[in-house]
Amino acid sequence: MRGERGYDGGKKVNGRKRHILVDTLGLFLSVKVHTGDIGEREGAKLLLAPLKDQFPRLELIWADAGYNGSPFKEWVKEHLNWLVKVVKGPSKWVWTGPGAQPPPLPQRFEILPRRWVVERSFGWLTRSRRLSRDYEGLAETSEMLIYLTMTRLMLSRLSRL
Repeated sequence: MRGERGYDGGKKVNGRKRHILVDTLGLFLSVKVHTGDIGEREGAKLLLAPLKDQFPRLELIWADAGYNGSPFKEWVKEHLNWLVKVVKGPSKWVWTGPGAQPPPLPQRFEILPRRWVVERSFGWLTRSRRLSRDYEGLAETSEMLIYLTMTRLMLSRLSRL
């Protein structure tokens, strides 16, 4: 039995989504795995709602454009008293007046500020063979393996000190 899966119409994929909350070093604070048919903002609510009293010093969350939207930002501010700042990439479409030259597009890959921290953390997960694909039947098992992988990573770093 493969467990519950969902279809994400925007990305055109079957499966599950992983939401992670990391600190500024990229170490995991919380993980939520759910079916793919739940949107980013609703999945983030599933991740953040149980954390109301666990991180009293947390004030700011950086998120990518998938979490943009004033209802989500307002929900986080109202329920958790945290601020959500969306990290936006460079705009590829710019309206210019008639006869004006558009600004040049970037010719190379640009690293978005603070976004690379989460992407690097996802990269650490994919180094684990068991997490490179979704083999698990239950979403809870996937969450447990993510925590286990991160614990192993942190212990290996501590042993080098």
